[in-house]
Amino acid sequence: MLQNYFKIAVRSLLKNKLFSFINVFGLALGMSCSLLIWLWVKDELSFNHFYPKLENMYLVRAGSEWKGTYSVGMVTSGPWSESFEKEVPEIEAVTKITWDKELLVKVGEKTTRENGIYATKDFFKVFGLPFVAGNPGKAIEQPTSIAISRKMAEKFYGTANAIGRTLKLDNAKEFMVSAVFEDVPSNSSEQFEWVANFKVQEQDWMKWWGNYSFKTYVLLNSKADPVLAEKIMQKVIKKNCPPQLTSFPVLQPMKDAYLYSEYEGLKATGGRIEYVRVFSIVAIFMLLIACVNFMNLATARSVNRAKEVGVRKVVGAEKKYLVMQFIGESLIVSGLAAMLSLIFVYSLMPVFNDVVQKKIDLTASDPFLWFSVVGLIIITGFVAGSYPALYLSALQPVRILKGKLGIGDSSAFLRKGLVIFQFGLSVFLIVGMIVIGRQMNYIQTKRLGLDKSDVLYIPIEGDLYNKLEAFRQELINSPSVLAATTTGSIPTNIVGNSGDLDWPGRDKDIDNTVHATFVGYDFAKTMNIKMVDGRDFSKDFAADTANYIINEAAAKLMKMKDPVGKQVKFWMGNGTIVGLMQDFHLNSFHSAIKPLILVSYKGLNTEFIMVRAKSGRTTDAIAHLEKTTRKFNPAYPFSYHFLDEDYERMYRSEMIVNTLIRYFGFLAILISCLGLLGLAAFTAEQRTKEIGIRKVLGANVASVIALLSKDFIKLVLAAFAVACPVSWYIMNKWLNGFAYHIDLTWGIFVLAGSAALFIALFTVSFQSIKAALMNPVKSLQTE
Repeated sequence: MLQNYFKIAVRSLLKNKLFSFINVFGLALGMSCSLLIWLWVKDELSFNHFYPKLENMYLVRAGSEWKGTYSVGMVTSGPWSESFEKEVPEIEAVTKITWDKELLVKVGEKTTRENGIYATKDFFKVFGLPFVAGNPGKAIEQPTSIAISRKMAEKFYGTANAIGRTLKLDNAKEFMVSAVFEDVPSNSSEQFEWVANFKVQEQDWMKWWGNYSFKTYVLLNSKADPVLAEKIMQKVIKKNCPPQLTSFPVLQPMKDAYLYSEYEGLKATGGRIEYVRVFSIVAIFMLLIACVNFMNLATARSVNRAKEVGVRKVVGAEKKYLVMQFIGESLIVSGLAAMLSLIFVYSLMPVFNDVVQKKIDLTASDPFLWFSVVGLIIITGFVAGSYPALYLSALQPVRILKGKLGIGDSSAFLRKGLVIFQFGLSVFLIVGMIVIGRQMNYIQTKRLGLDKSDVLYIPIEGDLYNKLEAFRQELINSPSVLAATTTGSIPTNIVGNSGDLDWPGRDKDIDNTVHATFVGYDFAKTMNIKMVDGRDFSKDFAADTANYIINEAAAKLMKMKDPVGKQVKFWMGNGTIVGLMQDFHLNSFHSAIKPLILVSYKGLNTEFIMVRAKSGRTTDAIAHLEKTTRKFNPAYPFSYHFLDEDYERMYRSEMIVNTLIRYFGFLAILISCLGLLGLAAFTAEQRTKEIGIRKVLGANVASVIALLSKDFIKLVLAAFAVACPVSWYIMNKWLNGFAYHIDLTWGIFVLAGSAALFIALFTVSFQSIKAALMNPVKSLQTE
């Protein structure tokens, strides 16, 4: 019996080649999209899950409250970790780390830049990475010890057993390798090749309670209640920190730290998890759109299988066997589509990895792959084949054999509903493409308050620390360089903040948290930031090392109308505000512009040299920068970055979403059009004689095309009406995640609806024109 069913299924596929192609190809496209998205989702959900003590690992965030409104930041104060270690018994280990940085590593004559972090001694107790060699508890206990990855050990020493070997870090500090850890997986939110003792680079400002610049992680003991531990930590900080500082620790499970980076109040609610949810839904919808094609065409062509069903029932076939037969046919189509989709996925994986900026491996030995493929075949087969199977198996044999098929309004209603569903999703994806594309364009073109074009930067390292001003002067003496400055943070991503700001008459209830960074001379000039009042830091004013520049948001915070010349107290003690800058974006457009205070300092607290090239002379400026860098810092290889490229990296997630939504939107429309093409072909086939009679009676080609197209136009318009409110709600919610965004106007929806209508008409027109041009004599001969 099964062999007979299989033969019938194959014959049916071969007999109806167009419809078989549409079903198999459409399902393959839908499966490919779903499989690619699921692989991406699997990778996203796997972040940090390899840590052995994950359930007890927590990232410490800094919470603050002002007038009943809570906010939670990423960075913490330097002294927090020492207080936790001494006074919180629920903590098994605690570590604070710097932001990762690329420093020069030298072993003999071999020199490369490697990414790493400085951390306090219990780092490996908290993170629990597997070790190739060495003692995790003592790996970075000594200031001269360094732990390196297996990859780094093999690169420099040719072996993973590098214990006792030496290296130079930053071409100045000599370290002995005390431990070698296994390479950090790509699905870790912290990436590093080396870890050195925090105290090696510790400076006085890092010990200030009001400076929030570090990440802190804790490992609670297995019996600790995290809620109770958090309360104890909050009491400890309140007891130890200065009374004017009101920030408090908030514990976030390490397993959530990557996906849930955004908070509403004190609850983690958003972040990358939103994209995981969106694309999980897109994966399901893509598969459903493909299944809809199958269901539509199967029910539409049910008239051609009705007599077969009637004969089978007359000779004794039970309903369950008929259901099994049609589900079986659906599973065969699904299996063929799955094989084709695997070819698509393997072929597209390099391109997909490039788009999502990941290294997702697809190997035949991966059980998840085969589980997913088998699951896709079964789910797709049953979803796509269930309704046609139940529908056809329920037909009455007596009515069928008398020519009364009983196939009417119910199947037609279902087909219309499915087409509306398909094109509703297509309209939603078109709206998504337009909105996300316009928001990305808005981000790239909106005036930031500073000018990121023609600006490049290099890290300050080696001998440059002691020759900064001489180096800067030689740079600006070039005719290709307009200005140069030093800075502690990339100006478009200033994350450090502080609660140390004080001023005469400050209301103690005002939240005095401000963003802050160290900068050198001519900062505003280099970044092309407008000075509303006062001046930039200048070498002509020796007292500037104790003075400050603020932005308009900081002036508003302090309620100062004319702040220039007024006194404030901050990191360098009491000083004068010498400049008021126009507000510029310190971070991404997700956040509103925050109060900022700039501190002039020429010590080790500056990290980068920013150079503004004269317009049209960037190449000359790079050449001059390289020449000057090699002269002042010959021991270090020259490398540079453009500020606008760094700015774009801030929106990497949005850029990826923008690209993916375009690709998947296009494929969803293509799959929908395939189904529409099949339905149009079937409709034209069913109305062949009607078209012939109309043409004999004088109907022209245009009227016949209109006759065949009007029903589909109605369905697309209905899809548009359904999709508009849903699209508006979802895209409005997405845009509200940005403090600065485009307006969601009706023009966007009109454009999306027009595009969907045009695509539908274009698809249907092929079959409509073909049917309208058919010789009526042939049409009337057709039975």
